[in-house]
Amino acid sequence: MSLRRRLSYVAAAVVAVAIILVAAICYWVVRHQLRGEVDNELKAQAAAIQEGHYDSLAQQLPGLPASAGGPAPYFQVALPDGSQVREGGMTFPNSPQAGKVATGDARPYLTDLRIHGSHLREIVFAAPGVEFAGQPVALQLARPLNGIDNVLSKLRLVLVLLCAGGVALAFVLGRLAARRVLAPLAEVARTAEHISETEDLTSRIHVHTDDEVGQLARRFNAMLERLQGSRDELDESVRAQRQLVADASHELRTPITSLRTNIEVLLHQDRLDEADRRRLLDDVVEQTEELSALIGDLIELARGDLPVELDEDVRLDRVLEESLTRARRNHPGIHFESSLTPVIVQGVPERLGRVANNLIDNAARHSPPDGVVEVTVDRDGLRVRDHGTGIDETDLPYVFDRFYRGANSRGRQGTGLGLAIVRQVAVQHGGDVDAANAPGGGAVFTIKLPVVAAQDAPYDPLRAPADEQGASVSPS
Repeated sequence: MSLRRRLSYVAAAVVAVAIILVAAICYWVVRHQLRGEVDNELKAQAAAIQEGHYDSLAQQLPGLPASAGGPAPYFQVALPDGSQVREGGMTFPNSPQAGKVATGDARPYLTDLRIHGSHLREIVFAAPGVEFAGQPVALQLARPLNGIDNVLSKLRLVLVLLCAGGVALAFVLGRLAARRVLAPLAEVARTAEHISETEDLTSRIHVHTDDEVGQLARRFNAMLERLQGSRDELDESVRAQRQLVADASHELRTPITSLRTNIEVLLHQDRLDEADRRRLLDDVVEQTEELSALIGDLIELARGDLPVELDEDVRLDRVLEESLTRARRNHPGIHFESSLTPVIVQGVPERLGRVANNLIDNAARHSPPDGVVEVTVDRDGLRVRDHGTGIDETDLPYVFDRFYRGANSRGRQGTGLGLAIVRQVAVQHGGDVDAANAPGGGAVFTIKLPVVAAQDAPYDPLRAPADEQGASVSPS
């Protein structure tokens, strides 16, 4: 059974219970009122008889004035054994209970009688001072209830029709209300079915109200947003992996082919002189190093696609101190100037160190002999500037792409993956990276990372490595 039909039945059942309760109470009140009037008239006449000193069976029973309902049309005198000695208009059945009232063994009472199809309301009470053959008697007065029964019968019919009509109306209105209330749920169901059939996560539900159903629609839309984002990220990850495999295959083919050629030539070393053999061996070593660097960068990129726990506080300035020490050793012809402010970020020290090494090595490779590389760490992040030829304007949007080498990088040693690793690690740590041409020449690379804590005090040279002591700006 559909939810809409169940809600309609529930609404009809609730209304039915309410109407039936109201109808039953209404019927009981009307019945009690009508029968109460008859009882009051009987009691009033009984009181009039008792107060009127009715002391002889030959006397006419005292009645009530017309304004009080008039006298009871039926009466009877009962003896202690329940038999009758006088009747007026109708013979009542023998009643032992009436005999007990005559002797005083029972209290006066009211009861219903049905005689020859007539419904009567009877009161039985003792008649003080009245005797028959020395026996006390009880008087029985009765009034017909047929008129009241007819009124109540019509009232029952009206109430039954009212209940039936109310339940039917409640069912119809319940279906209409359920259709309106459940329309967003039906839209959710249609959207879910559409998504399951087409895998189209761009579908959204229109939020019509601000109630629970509207909140459900908004949460469903939010879930679709997250699912679409997750699938887009997954698709992008798969695309990037495929692109990486394709690019890596292309990049690996050249050094491997060259390496294989050189090795094949070396196999015929009897035809080579010593100078050619030495040159080929140098080429083999260089190509092997290039291949090792390329494989290492590919492994680093593959590692970057895995989630990492950024729950370790890292002193970014100390990471740069270590990178600068390494750079001074590997690039002795370059002067490195540093301004390092103590900054704490959350991340992986090894990956942040790889970023620092890549940026500094890239700046050193693009610097002229005896050039200067400036490294700055503060609350705004990390900046590395060289004073080389800069970046061609057409290359700026692509310098962080995998295997991309700009016009100023061609002919220089490198895999084309260093800056791609820099961007990958920066994004992984919740930051971003930017490349621009610096005023006065050269390029500047900026990495912005979420800072946990930073000190505004200038860099303390006493805490720097031995080759930096003496000044916060020191040449190599």
